[in-house]
Amino acid sequence: MTSDLSSKVQARVLALLPLIVFLAIFLGSGIYHSIIGTEFAFYQVKAPVAALPAIILALLIYRGQINEAIEEFLKGASHPNLILMFMVFMFAGAFASVSSTIGSVDATVQLGLSIIPPSFVLPMLFIISAFIATAMGTSMGTIAACAPIAFGFAQVTDIEVVYAIGAVVGGAMFGDNLSMISDTTIAATRSQNVELRDKFRVNVWIAVPASVITLIIYILTTHDSQTIEHTSYNLWLILPYLAVFMLAFSRLHVLVTLGTGILLSGLIGLFVQPEFNLLKLNTAIYNGFVGMFEVALLSMFLGGLSAIMQKEGGLQWLIERIYSVTRLFRVSRERAGELGVSFLVVFSNLFVANNTVAIILSGDMAREVSKEYGLDPKRVAALMDIFSCVVQGLIPYGAQLLLACSIAKLSPVELLGHIYYCWVLAIFAILSILFHYPRLKTV
Repeated sequence: MTSDLSSKVQARVLALLPLIVFLAIFLGSGIYHSIIGTEFAFYQVKAPVAALPAIILALLIYRGQINEAIEEFLKGASHPNLILMFMVFMFAGAFASVSSTIGSVDATVQLGLSIIPPSFVLPMLFIISAFIATAMGTSMGTIAACAPIAFGFAQVTDIEVVYAIGAVVGGAMFGDNLSMISDTTIAATRSQNVELRDKFRVNVWIAVPASVITLIIYILTTHDSQTIEHTSYNLWLILPYLAVFMLAFSRLHVLVTLGTGILLSGLIGLFVQPEFNLLKLNTAIYNGFVGMFEVALLSMFLGGLSAIMQKEGGLQWLIERIYSVTRLFRVSRERAGELGVSFLVVFSNLFVANNTVAIILSGDMAREVSKEYGLDPKRVAALMDIFSCVVQGLIPYGAQLLLACSIAKLSPVELLGHIYYCWVLAIFAILSILFHYPRLKTV
């Protein structure tokens, strides 16, 4: 009897081995390339390729026929939630690409420069980065657009570069966390089967207070600055961002919202930008698809992998281990569950150095934890997104810090202590769990 129980436990633990293989390949490659000095070390081995050996191993150790294992994998990879996530990733990528191509990013930056007093450079950089990231749904795109501006500000003022770049990275992570078209938001909401607006209603009560505290810090530490010139901009180019942001709160399907944004961006580009034509619109849409293909493909691979691990009992075993750890905190069952979900995302993000991948990787496990502990899926989705953005904004080997530091000629370690928003957000997220706020009713 004891022998049978032991073998069952071993089988459940063994079911997690493919996930460990995936993390080992991805993390091992990143560490190796970091040691030899490769730029963007953790992005040399593509995540979908790293997932292939894990998938093969999962099929081989499945307790049953190989054909049954393949069928189980295909069921997980073709789950309706994953197909919808795949489509949303594609549409979000197309919208971000088209709106950027027609000049919406530059117009948004110039709008911010024109309305914010130059004496508040640091708060201005944070606000502009936050707005652009919220509109574009990408922290990387925001940093690429705003970090050169922040570096330029530091050159003509007495503001140190680390403060200016830290404000940009913090604003980018704020917008990426709250954006309706961010891949992290999409992954978190679809993995927990909740609506975008419901996750936003929880998220905003944690992220906005954190951003206010961050702004106060910047205002108190601000420096006098000379007037910063701005160029003219076309307000029409900002309309697609505003439209998508407002439509996201309606009851329209997310694909309709994003499709409207793509159509509106294309039409405005055709009428406002002389050099923009149908051929460039076609190219921009396709480039958006290509930019999202990696994360979309990975979500399907990991969905199939998770289905096998769940079938073999690996996820249930992991949930039990999480429960045994969270009980040490001597908190309520609900708080223990939310801490467990947060740990899942944090450790996943530390391993894979990609907030979207971390959410996808831990999504199925988080959903099982949520069922086991009776958690509110809206809060689970919000906490997954928040903690993934906190970690992603602070790990020195993450793409965001590497990009920002390459533009500003800084060390990622030197920048860590100046990304105030991520530190403050982490504190507010922990307080949210301990005091269980906000308490919102489903509408």
